[in-house]
Amino acid sequence: MSRAEAVAAPRANPLWTLGLLRSELSLTFRRWRTLALLGVLTGVPILIGVAVKIETSGGSTLGGGGPEGGGGPAFIAQITNNGLFLVFTALAATLPFFLPMAVGVVAGDAVAGEANAGTLRYLLVAPAGRTRLLLTKYAATMAFCLVATLVVAVSALATGAILFPLGDVVTISGVRIGFGEGLWRAFLIALVVAASLVGIAALGLFVSTLTNSGIAAMATTVGLLITVQILDQIPQLHALQPYFFSHHWLSFADLMREPVYWDDLVKNLELQALYAAVFGSAAWARFTAKDITA
Repeated sequence: MSRAEAVAAPRANPLWTLGLLRSELSLTFRRWRTLALLGVLTGVPILIGVAVKIETSGGSTLGGGGPEGGGGPAFIAQITNNGLFLVFTALAATLPFFLPMAVGVVAGDAVAGEANAGTLRYLLVAPAGRTRLLLTKYAATMAFCLVATLVVAVSALATGAILFPLGDVVTISGVRIGFGEGLWRAFLIALVVAASLVGIAALGLFVSTLTNSGIAAMATTVGLLITVQILDQIPQLHALQPYFFSHHWLSFADLMREPVYWDDLVKNLELQALYAAVFGSAAWARFTAKDITA
């Protein structure tokens, strides 16, 4: 079903919503901008892996291995012993900026990009409806969150398998687990990282409903991301920092403890759900009352 057919199909057709979502996903992932973002995300783990390989081949010892290590992202000291740790390192390196920036670009362009291209009014003809269209846009953005995270994880796993040995995994707690269990935890970590992007996706979608310029919406969303990241590092704002959407992002490392520490993980997921509810509702209120002129 083409995008035009998805919009024009009768509301009674049970495949209408599925067709609209499928067309939106196709549009999102066929854009050169999206493919370029995924290409950059694919390259980050490769660069990290090659850098670690060159560093260790020269006889240097990597620092880090934990948040206080000072030599790089958590787990980086373990990569040479087990390539699976490149997955954890790559996710830790991309989550503070690269992944949320990519999501912010896609979310910011979701509605504003259609308005800028002059296609938004066409998409809202009966029986599309604003609420259904907005939900479809958000679902497509969330799909990108998952795909982008998996791209980083799969690229890191492939690079780690090529450059380093694979085997049993030693957790942060010092407990040795099998490679299969470690691979399963890596998959769970990827899902948690994808879920950690729910808040910035909702924020970007809300910003996208405020303007008819896709570039302005994308720039504003990325600007807000950078601002929050800076504020989260200022000690004087410690009372507010637990409420920033990025504050608990790196809590996924607790999945590599034995037993798993759930407190910060749950706080992160709850906070993302809160941001999704607040800014999702704000986006709906704005979009349903907005005068569509493009």
